[in-house]
Amino acid sequence: MPINAHPDFIYAEREFDLAKDPEDKLVALEKMISLAPKHKGAENLRAQLKLRYKKLKSSMEKEKKSKKASGKVGIKKEDLQAVIVGKTNSGKSTLVSFMTNAKPEISEYDFTTKSPIVGMMDYNGVPIQLVEVPAIESEYYDRGIPHTADGILILITNLNEIPEIENKFGKIMGKKIIVFNKIDLLSENEKRKISATLQSKKYHFVLISGKTGEGIEEMKEKLFQSFGKIRVYTKEPGKEKSKRPIIMNPDSTIKNVAEKILKGFASKIKETRIWGPSSKYPGQVVGLAHKMKDLDVVEFRTR
Repeated sequence: MPINAHPDFIYAEREFDLAKDPEDKLVALEKMISLAPKHKGAENLRAQLKLRYKKLKSSMEKEKKSKKASGKVGIKKEDLQAVIVGKTNSGKSTLVSFMTNAKPEISEYDFTTKSPIVGMMDYNGVPIQLVEVPAIESEYYDRGIPHTADGILILITNLNEIPEIENKFGKIMGKKIIVFNKIDLLSENEKRKISATLQSKKYHFVLISGKTGEGIEEMKEKLFQSFGKIRVYTKEPGKEKSKRPIIMNPDSTIKNVAEKILKGFASKIKETRIWGPSSKYPGQVVGLAHKMKDLDVVEFRTR
């Protein structure tokens, strides 16, 4: 690890060391190259990282050409994952296309989606993995994926669909959000009645239009809140905070954050300053046992 490395570089280096998938290693290397120190003393480091990146990418391309597509598509679960479930023609593919970088096939025919579609959604700098599974009444529906997801978006266009979909689940880990889609086709009075019904049944819900985008931001907010996580940003002295936060559990301490960046990193810290909801004043000096809150910013000074 280079001297005076940015905490984000250390975190990217840790991601590279822990990554088992070549694509994840490649992403981590890209981060390390962009975050590597720019001074002359780090020239060898930057050259080594670029060479390693070139060799890994070449190896991956050769392996990809030699492989034949076969078998069931595997999904590597990210830190935050939500699964979109619903009946055919409920608008799942349109929603995934609207919110992520994925480009699923969209048509008016039934059961267009025959395998899981994976995309990444950005929520204020937080990447959230969205997985669209085939319609629940389809022979291609995989009930295993929703069972391990952190959140479940139940996409419906009719209130009567809720019990039918929930019966497919059994016991699941993630929190459920009822997402009533295609409200662009409804009157204001119809929307009020639907909201009143869902509220009376104490559902966690949101009304959206995957076509116009109405309600999408509210859904993103509710989805992130359902994960029960907090966002902690890092910064270097005299510089702006990092663009991508570190995702932590509630009541995590400064030490927890440091150890998530790199195991053993906490022992190298000589001073920590914080800004945000958990601080009494901007730039407060705190100890390793200080508990963090959502949207805190932490600055580490090492020995």
